[in-house]
Amino acid sequence: MSVALLLITHGNVGQVLLDTATAVLGTMPLPSAAVSVPMADDRDTSLQRARQALENLDQGDGVLILTDLFGATPCNIACELCNKNSRVIAGLNLPMLIRVLNYPRLSLEKLAVKAITGGKDGVLSCPQRRT
Repeated sequence: MSVALLLITHGNVGQVLLDTATAVLGTMPLPSAAVSVPMADDRDTSLQRARQALENLDQGDGVLILTDLFGATPCNIACELCNKNSRVIAGLNLPMLIRVLNYPRLSLEKLAVKAITGGKDGVLSCPQRRT
C-alpha cells in the first residue's frame, strides 16, 4: 500500500495538473484523484464529491490532500475532511506535485513535508534575457 493523493481545486486545475504530471513522469505512481469545485457549484455538492473521493482513496496509509488556494472554498472543504489519516497542504503547484510523485514510498507525514518543500523550491526568479 501507499499514501494516496487527492487534489481539491477550483475548476479543473487539479485534473490538469495530474494529467501534466503523468505526462512528465510517464506514470502516476500514487493512487490519485482530483475533485473540481466549480465556482457556480453548491458547496455541499462539492463537499460530498470530495468526501467520497477521500473514502475511495484511503487504503490505510493515509491521504495527502493538496489544494490550490488557502482560505478559498476548495481549501475549506479539504480542511473539513481532514482527519487523523490525512493531511492538507495549500498552495498546489506543478513542482509540488512532481516532488510528491517522486517519493511514492514515503509516509504521509514525510510526503507532506516533501510537498511543502517542493512547492517552495519550485518558485524561482528567472534571469532576464539580454537583448
